Amino acid sequence: MQIALKLLLVALLLFIVFNLGRALLLMLKDNSGSHNMSQYLGRRVALSAFVVVLLILALMGGWLQPNPRPY
Repeated sequence: MQIALKLLLVALLLFIVFNLGRALLLMLKDNSGSHNMSQYLGRRVALSAFVVVLLILALMGGWLQPNPRPY
């Protein structure tokens, strides 16, 4: 269960970076279709919020254990 949750989080984070890159390419292309860029940026923000909520739920549910000594 822990490894599946970690793999899901990593996959979501990679997809977030991919969407950010796609928005960057569309912005640099200087095309008048800025609607596509806003879709990629909106998807990135929504997925980032989902990842934060998923992390909080996983920590509260005991599915993930935080590092007890971060130093």
